[in-house]
Amino acid sequence: MKKVKSLLTVLLLTTTVTSQLILTQMAQAADYTNSIGMEFVKISAGCFNMGRDPNFEDGSDDELPRHRVCITKPFYIGKTEVTQAQWVAVMGSNPSNFKGRNNPVETVSWNDVQTFIRRLNQKEGGNKYRLPTEAEWEYAARAGSSSTYHFGDDKGMVGQYGWYLDNSSERTHPVAQKRPNQWGLYDMHGNVWEWVQDWYDENYYRNSPMNDPKGPSSGRARVHRGGSWYVAAGNLRSACRSRLIFSPGSRYDDLGFRLVRQP
Repeated sequence: MKKVKSLLTVLLLTTTVTSQLILTQMAQAADYTNSIGMEFVKISAGCFNMGRDPNFEDGSDDELPRHRVCITKPFYIGKTEVTQAQWVAVMGSNPSNFKGRNNPVETVSWNDVQTFIRRLNQKEGGNKYRLPTEAEWEYAARAGSSSTYHFGDDKGMVGQYGWYLDNSSERTHPVAQKRPNQWGLYDMHGNVWEWVQDWYDENYYRNSPMNDPKGPSSGRARVHRGGSWYVAAGNLRSACRSRLIFSPGSRYDDLGFRLVRQP
């Protein structure tokens, strides 16, 4: 009887490992790499709770109420923040303060990013690239989690997943040096804040539609998410909306972006 149980245990473990390998291979097969080496991860459609949990998280009121959001179509999102080498390949020059080919490009405004996107679309022949919406960004950052960070609620673990005030030496670092989230995305917590498509409105969550919210129709500032090398761990939360209001022309050396590619 013990031998039968042992054989069943081995069979179960083998099946589990095989299933995990198959899922990993499927995820790798879904990735896309463009002409300048930008890697994208395919994100399936789905629903999640957007915003902070007021019972467990401290944060600002513009992260409330927590509300149900559904992303109704799959999309590809950058595995990493756009690097300086990728920016130079499209734009021809490097505006970044902290130079490094594989460091995230920074000191770029939302308007600068729109120019980059237009040129990249022209280069690739189509109209596939854009910034993620704020809802798409948080959906991808959470990677199926509902916790404070994509890895859980323990602030002490932040340094394993992102560069922030306590471990950054006050500068950016090459992308993909920390652990990724469960969907294979790097630096969703820290390194540089990331521009998203939406206009900012502190009360938008109270009026946001459930399906594919795109933010207010107008405003004076654009949203940026994810935290940076310059801020404390609390600003790296999945739900965090920066308290700093940045106009589309703002440029800072802890502010960059990652792109979405439409299928």
